Formats: sequence, C-alpha cells, structure tokens
Amino acid sequence: MRVLVVSAPLVGHVFPLVPLAVALRDAGHDVLLATGGGGLAAAEAGLPVHDVAPGFDFGRIALRVFPRHPLIARAELAGTAGTRGAGLLFGALNDQLTDPVVALATQWRPNLVLYEPFAVAGAVAAARLDVPAVRQENSLFDGRELVRATSARLGAALRRHGLTELPPPAAALAVAPPSVAVQGGWPMRYESYVGGGELPGWLREPGERPRILVTRSTLTGPGDRGPMPAVVAAAAQVDAEIVLVRPDERSARSLPGNVRVVDWIPLDEAMPASAALVHHGGAGSTLGALAAGLPQLATMGPGTDGTTPSWWPAGAPVWRCAPGTSPRGR
Repeated sequence: MRVLVVSAPLVGHVFPLVPLAVALRDAGHDVLLATGGGGLAAAEAGLPVHDVAPGFDFGRIALRVFPRHPLIARAELAGTAGTRGAGLLFGALNDQLTDPVVALATQWRPNLVLYEPFAVAGAVAAARLDVPAVRQENSLFDGRELVRATSARLGAALRRHGLTELPPPAAALAVAPPSVAVQGGWPMRYESYVGGGELPGWLREPGERPRILVTRSTLTGPGDRGPMPAVVAAAAQVDAEIVLVRPDERSARSLPGNVRVVDWIPLDEAMPASAALVHHGGAGSTLGALAAGLPQLATMGPGTDGTTPSWWPAGAPVWRCAPGTSPRGR
C-alpha cells in the first residue's frame, strides 16, 4: 500500500507524524511525506520527503493575513482568538499547499492519505483521487475544530479542485488522553520523535542531583524565549542539575554552575533518567512527558486577560509568572 503523509511545513507539526509513518514503512508499505520548511528534517528518520512548500515563510503569511483582519489579530495577541487566528493563518497556508499536494498525489497515486488537522490539503488530495483519508491528531486541541477553522478559509482552493466542502475522513487517530483533551477517533498511544541528534552518555543515567530538562518551542514569536530565562534566573537557588535543550543565544549566556546546555537530543531517551520537564506548553512536550510518566511544568503564555488554553484540564493547577520571573515557592 502507498501512504502519502501530509503535514504543515513546521517541525512541531511534522515530527508527531513520524513514528506512525516509520511504523507503516517498517510494515512494508511505501510511505512518502509531503511537507516543507523545517519539516524536511523528517528525512533524518529515513523517510522519503517531498517539499510541497518551497521558500516557505510563516512570518510572511502572518504579515499578509493579519493586517486584513485587525480584530482577530488583536484577539490572537491577547490570547482570546480561539481557533480564529489559527484558521486565518493555516487557511492561507493550505491555500498554497493544496495545488502542489494534489499534483504530488496525482503523480504518486497513494492508496491512503494520512494528514494532520492543519494540513487539510491532504484531505483535498484524497478527495480528488477518491482514496481514503485518515486524520491524525498532533496537538492538544480537538482536530475537528481545527479542520473546521482551517477549511472555512479554503473556499477558493476547494473550488479549484471541484469541491464545495471538505469531506470527512474515513477515520481519525486521537493521541491525547481523554483527561487532557477531547479528540474524536481511535485512541493511539503518543510516540515522541524530536529529530536528529544523539543523546550524550551522561544523560542516559541519573546524575548526583535530580535532573530537570528545559525545552522551548520550535516556533517562537518576537521576544518569546519560552521558559528558559525564568529557569536560568532561578537555577542557582535550586538543588538540581538543569539541562537547557536547544537554548537561544541569550539564554545560554552567564549560566550558573548547575546549568548545562545541549543541542537537539532524542528527548524521549533522556526522560527516563530525569526528574522533571519544564516546557512551553506545546503538544509534543506535554504528550511526550505524559507518555514517559515524567512530572512536568508547562509555563504557558496566557494572554493579557489571563486566559488558559482550552485543552488545559479543568481543576489542574496553573502558575502564572510575569516575563523573566519564575514560580518559586509554588
């Protein structure tokens, strides 16, 4: 069977699809991954990858889209836009992706298309070829809502390919535990993939002190460095070994003696010997820590109204910190 895997051209969107794509390949199926941008790094997993977004620049899309919708842009900055802002951005992105994805599918002739909620171009291609499409969740939201928000902005692309609406998938795969997020579909255990890099030997075994891993998002906005500045500011007062994974240049300066720095590493392999994970609240970090049974602190960046992401479990603690501070004493 030929399986075309379609993802938005962003690392955080592509990598959650890689374990299933690799499993399909190892089971004897032909797999081709259609993505672009940073997502092309999935080739390091040994998968054939086709670039369907040459010259991709997400910032350029945002600069083109948001000025036309100032109220949604303002709500997005305040953290109150819900799926409206994402619908604008990924609707515009999929308008660009649809034609090259359909062209690739027409040439390669897959028997099945696997796509993620922000890559509905894959569903369009499946409909054009009249083959089954399967949606795999890769976030902490309900993919049905994300697909609705994205496809609502896809009218022109749908019409170009003879569709009036996006057909529902033949099946969906849910990766988040029901206690974390409601996602319709067959449950599938989340498997981590974080790209290239080798795990240093010292990260394979527990250290003399508890080890805290600290990560940041693969996609950040201006001035957004995630939890690392706050962690570094508090590190000298914490009796632990703190490991910054892929820090930005500013966060890696003048570090206390108990802070170490590493580049890309297979995070899932480092978690068993660690005591906790501090991260920005992204799906990969959250679900990866849950799968590993590792305590975690998600330093989410709520909007000016103090809202919390809709996927955050009801009743779960939320520690709010001003930029550059830390939740000490909590």
